[in-house]
Amino acid sequence: MTTAVDTTTAAAGATPFGRALCAMVTPFTEDGALDLDGAQRLAADLVARGCDGLVLSGTTGESPTTTDAEKAALVEAVREAVGGAPVVAGVGTFDTRHTVELARAAEKAGADGLLVVSPYYSRPPQDALEAHFLAVADAVGLPVVLYDIPGRTGTRIEADTMIRLAAHPRIVAVKDCSYDFLAAQKVLARTDLAYYAGCDEHNLALYAVGGAGYVSTVANVVPEQLRAVLDAFDAGDTPVAARLQQRATPLIESMMSSGLPGTVTTKALLHELGHPAGPVRAPLQPADRATVHGLLREYERLVAH
Repeated sequence: MTTAVDTTTAAAGATPFGRALCAMVTPFTEDGALDLDGAQRLAADLVARGCDGLVLSGTTGESPTTTDAEKAALVEAVREAVGGAPVVAGVGTFDTRHTVELARAAEKAGADGLLVVSPYYSRPPQDALEAHFLAVADAVGLPVVLYDIPGRTGTRIEADTMIRLAAHPRIVAVKDCSYDFLAAQKVLARTDLAYYAGCDEHNLALYAVGGAGYVSTVANVVPEQLRAVLDAFDAGDTPVAARLQQRATPLIESMMSSGLPGTVTTKALLHELGHPAGPVRAPLQPADRATVHGLLREYERLVAH
């Protein structure tokens, strides 16, 4: 029992935004406009159902196709809807100057933290990548979450770079979509950075080695079920936590490994379940009916337990 208590304490001590975070979709109206009322209703529902905080304007939030004004308005609306629950705003772009502008706008709009992705397309080397993150952290007073998702950006944030960046007082966390579990453990062992799983299949595994929790796309539709995994682990019941993670795996696979972006599958499910979501913005396209039926089948299997 001592080991379980120690693990719980370690995990809980490094959670600047809570443990269970949702990478929230950005709801749109049927004609494609930003749906702030829907965003407020969805945000409030997610927090009521077990999300400690929300991450806006990330990959799932369709940040490449929302305007600067829409991003700021979304932060303001969600901030109002969720009270004291942490709101982390995605501000990363391929342009350092623009990223700094978005960071300052998010701070003004009421965000509690910033999610900053590696600059994409230009593929900067590690020293330039480090300078980019430092420029953002120096420009604002909010804590910064480094977003490592090389499959989309083309650039890893190498472990040694993260270790150096951890010396900055406002760089406090990582959203890890690197699929490099060894590198994650290396950084965990050598820094105080809060490591959040950004891939739902890693939620329990990363948490078990000292991660802070998760930033989950799948939590848009099953927030209670994903939180239950962490709760069981914190209670010292690792076998139950493992079973709960395994039960969620078919839905995670159907949403995140079906050949479609998670935004597409998530919005499809939310629509079927009667939650605010709306269409995706081009170039993304909606899921076809066969895909939607498959998603619903896995969702119903999970929630039936």
